[in-house]
Amino acid sequence: MSSAPTARQREVLDYIRGHRSRRGVAPSVREIQKHFGFASPNAAASHLRALEQKGLLHRAPRVARALTLPGENRREVEGIPVFGEIPAGFPDAREQRPDGCIYADLDSLDIRRTDRTFAVRVRGDSMTGAHILDGDLVVLEMRDPNHGNIVAALIDGETTLKRYLVRNGRPFLRAENPRYPDLIPAHELVIQGVMLALFRKPKDTGRPIEP
Repeated sequence: MSSAPTARQREVLDYIRGHRSRRGVAPSVREIQKHFGFASPNAAASHLRALEQKGLLHRAPRVARALTLPGENRREVEGIPVFGEIPAGFPDAREQRPDGCIYADLDSLDIRRTDRTFAVRVRGDSMTGAHILDGDLVVLEMRDPNHGNIVAALIDGETTLKRYLVRNGRPFLRAENPRYPDLIPAHELVIQGVMLALFRKPKDTGRPIEP
């Protein structure tokens, strides 16, 4: 049975509800700590445990940000691995490395989480015409592209994020910024992933944007 929350617990519930409404996911324990100025993450976690015990909050075990309130539609929040940066500019030969996860309600984005789904952080300004900005996170799926898709591609050994186009049966890559030339492969063009969704960099809303 639930019991009445304390004044602070009501504030925590309101913060969680507002965060989920604005960003599509619940806040992390550290975000709750920072918002309320708690001395440690343990203080935030203790409020969450108390709310759970009162039946006012649900937490899925071993899943980050999996906080839901009674009466809400309980959607699955899943992590998508982030593999470093990708240039939205001129191609880059640097090796990509895992760099944590991004958590999202994949149902709302119509994304099916598979081993072929991943994200990269954008670096550069060559895709601003497609509203892809420096610092954004792009979610991709490893699959064959269609004409007009935005893709992560390996072109002649270097990685970049561009629009995939086909002319006279020959594929090439195009920026969404007139300062950058088309990229026509001399030897090799390998599509590493097709864009599914985009998350605005944190200093903005953090809302997902469909491609």
